[in-house]
Amino acid sequence: MAKGIWGVLIADVVRSRSTPGLRSLLSSKLRTATRTHLAQKRIRLPYAVTAGDEFQTIAAELSAVPGLVFDLRRQLRPIQLRIGIGIGPIPGRLRPPVNQLGGPAFQMARQAIEETKSGRAHRFEAYTAFRSANRDFDRIANLVYGLHDALVWNLTEKQWQAIDAYVSRRRVDLAARALRVSVSTASRSLKRGHFWHIEETIDSMAKIILRAFPHLHESVQNSLIA
Repeated sequence: MAKGIWGVLIADVVRSRSTPGLRSLLSSKLRTATRTHLAQKRIRLPYAVTAGDEFQTIAAELSAVPGLVFDLRRQLRPIQLRIGIGIGPIPGRLRPPVNQLGGPAFQMARQAIEETKSGRAHRFEAYTAFRSANRDFDRIANLVYGLHDALVWNLTEKQWQAIDAYVSRRRVDLAARALRVSVSTASRSLKRGHFWHIEETIDSMAKIILRAFPHLHESVQNSLIA
């Protein structure tokens, strides 16, 4: 039986009707993301398309959610996503397909993504929203991501390419070599692409989640707080 609380992600495609060949493109990118995120132990179950351009998954750990949100945006581009995250219990066994599961975590994720569509999540446009039983956490997380989305949403393809190169190598000089540019050019692209802000957001939000939801396994808490 599933114990504790889980992070459910529900995502859909922004302006889906204007994306040619969306269904095949989305299926292809989700297959790749599933392989990658399962191998990295970021998700508990494979991504499952639920209806049209919407898909769902469950994060392997709550603290993995911030990195998972960013990596979904990175891997699925040029597709742009709204993402709703629900944090709560899921009754029963966690087994695929994810779209056959239910419970409070799924209900909260549905509320979150609907708020991104309606514009109720903020007084400004945002594409990521959190919902949980911890309203103080929700306020902090939604403010952080309201600002964070403003940085990520307007990245150029050149900046994304620099981020891709750095993420896979974790060194600016190696990223520069892969891109066939100078180290200073690669560093400038990462800075202009707000990558260091993005990394700080991921790290800080993971720690905020650990403190807001103390029901995580102690070993996981210790490994991330250390």
